[in-house]
Amino acid sequence: MSYLIELDESGRLALPAEVRRELGLNAGDRLVLEIRPDGLKLSSARARVEAARGIFKHIEPGKIWSDELIQERRRESALEQDGP
Repeated sequence: MSYLIELDESGRLALPAEVRRELGLNAGDRLVLEIRPDGLKLSSARARVEAARGIFKHIEPGKIWSDELIQERRRESALEQDGP
């Protein structure tokens, strides 16, 4: 779906009510505007955060990755010291 919107004197854009309803946007919500070679992309900051959370959903809650890395390095170091 496409909409024609107008930039006002202050540089503001008004999103049509139908778009706000469809995207679940309310006054005060934050949006992300990306400038791309083929134009602009406007998205909800909330949606971007939710998408980012999805990337990490396989990680166990409370797991401390730095501790895992330190343990792995210690094992590697021990193997090197015990080496040939």
